[in-house]
Amino acid sequence: MVSNTFCYQEIDEIRQYINQTLCEQDQLMTDYFPLTEQILLREGKPCGIFFCLHGPRSLQLTAVWDVLGGHVLFYGSRGERFRITRLTGTAIKRGLPFENHMANCATNNL
Repeated sequence: MVSNTFCYQEIDEIRQYINQTLCEQDQLMTDYFPLTEQILLREGKPCGIFFCLHGPRSLQLTAVWDVLGGHVLFYGSRGERFRITRLTGTAIKRGLPFENHMANCATNNL
C-alpha cells in the first residue's frame, strides 16, 4: 500500500486528485466516468466525504476523505485499500469544507 502527502489550496484540487488517483488504479480515462460524493456524519456532525467513481461494467472505486484526520483512504474495486494520502493545505486551516457540499451531496451516516 502506498502512503504519500498531497498539498492543495482549494477543495476542487482534492476532488481532482481523488478522481485521478482512482482512475489510475484501474487504468481508466481521467474525468470520463462520474464521481459521486456523500457527506459522512458522526453523531450528526459532518466528519468526512465518501467518493465513488462509477466506471465501466459496474466497476466502483472509492475513497474516503477523513476531514477531521486530514487524510484520504483509497479503495479498489474489491474493497482493498491501496493508498493513504495525508492532506496538507490552506483549506483545512480555514475550516471544514462542508458548507459548500451540504447543498450538493446526499448525507450518509458513518
